[in-house]
Amino acid sequence: MSYLELLKLAMPEAIVLVTALVVLTIGLTSGRRTAEAEAITGNARAAKALCTLVAAVGLVVAIGSVLMLPQSSNLFGGMLVISPLNSLFKIVCLALALATVLLAISDKSVRHYAEYLATLLFAAIGLMLLVGSEELLMIFIGLELLGLSLYVLTAFDRTSIRSAEAGLKYFLFGSTASAFTLFGISLIYGLSGSTALAGIAPKISEAAHQPLLAAGIIMTLVGFAFKITAAPFHLWAPDAYQGAPASSGAFIASGSKVASFVVLGKIVLVGFATAHGSANWHAMIGGWSPLLAALAALSILLGNFVALAQTNVRRLLAYSAVAHTGYTLIGIIAGTSAGFAAALFYTTVYAITLIGAFGVCGAVRAETGDDDLKNFAGLSTDSPFLAGCMAIFLLSLAGIPPLAGFFGKFYLFSTALSRGPSQGLIWLVAVALFGSFISLYYYLMVLKTIWVDRTTAQHPALHPAASARAVLLVTAVAVLVLGLLPESLVRQITFSLR
Repeated sequence: MSYLELLKLAMPEAIVLVTALVVLTIGLTSGRRTAEAEAITGNARAAKALCTLVAAVGLVVAIGSVLMLPQSSNLFGGMLVISPLNSLFKIVCLALALATVLLAISDKSVRHYAEYLATLLFAAIGLMLLVGSEELLMIFIGLELLGLSLYVLTAFDRTSIRSAEAGLKYFLFGSTASAFTLFGISLIYGLSGSTALAGIAPKISEAAHQPLLAAGIIMTLVGFAFKITAAPFHLWAPDAYQGAPASSGAFIASGSKVASFVVLGKIVLVGFATAHGSANWHAMIGGWSPLLAALAALSILLGNFVALAQTNVRRLLAYSAVAHTGYTLIGIIAGTSAGFAAALFYTTVYAITLIGAFGVCGAVRAETGDDDLKNFAGLSTDSPFLAGCMAIFLLSLAGIPPLAGFFGKFYLFSTALSRGPSQGLIWLVAVALFGSFISLYYYLMVLKTIWVDRTTAQHPALHPAASARAVLLVTAVAVLVLGLLPESLVRQITFSLR
């Protein structure tokens, strides 16, 4: 294969890379605003708008180039795989990055804006490498590119001690998780002689009872448990969600999670298929399935119970994210293509919802100085638009019909229950239903503060930037439409898995 042919197949990643370099060039040539300056000059404002426009156009063009890719192709033993599934979720990841770019322009905590957008675009490339690969070493490279970018995005607000602390914690936990992942990959390679997922499965079946295989699978899953914020590997998430700039938190909670679940599903359902085991309550069998089931149950219970005690909305969303990780894992544990499709639908809907929720939190924080629960008091009076959007997002997270979160949970749970005639995963579904019931309290608590409570503090009217309002409107409409007409996305995901 010639270099030109390879470049054509990697065109979406190349476009995003060139866009990042152009944005950096604009930032360097337009001059910098010192950290001490409070007022943004006209030139700086124009440069900021130009950087946003270039980043947005680059992402849109990259989405178009994904649509022009061939139906299927497999290069270098799975290092770059083009398939309907990979193309679909590259588009999802690019769309989430685009929404984050449009939210970032109104984020007052973001300084050195061009560098911020460039780092965000590098993170988007990491997402695309993750989604578009079925080879462990390339997956690891994608994880590291994504991780390093997210560490920087988390600590980008140099005026906030919380941001610095969050970035440091994220980096330390992420480095440890990467070490576990790499160690696990090395053990899997030693046993199978291959790093391609398709080549690992048959070799694993021959080494089914070797302790090194169990160690390799466990270490690999530990690394991914960190990425998807599964308990007890979630300790970085509350600080990162709360301390990072709002747009950074939105991207961490959405894009990173979508790509991680896509890759995790490929690894366990393709690479580790012969080591599935069983998580059935009446017939536990060793493998990755009971391990993920234990992580799912712990995530659901711990995430929901700890969220009850939170007084900061973004921290509450972080512990809620731990619980939603547990729900999503149920689809993967089912071990079928229908279960994987349900997990992918749910994580996509969840990502869209979190982008919107973080956008509202960012708007409140920009005007009130913080996003504690008390700062949301009277939001329905100050900004009915923001209050209405937040109500849609929280009710969807709670699983209230007819919003997308309800159908996502119904799809997940019904898939798990229909896995076999014995309904062995009914215990996990029961834990998830119990967790969903608990979550109603803290979601409704936030809505009560927004719609019922009144505050004596005088806050200015909340008027986020037009681009941020557009993102909130589009995400709110998407959550409603995907709840009423989920077949469009479900059909696309199901088709891509054939």
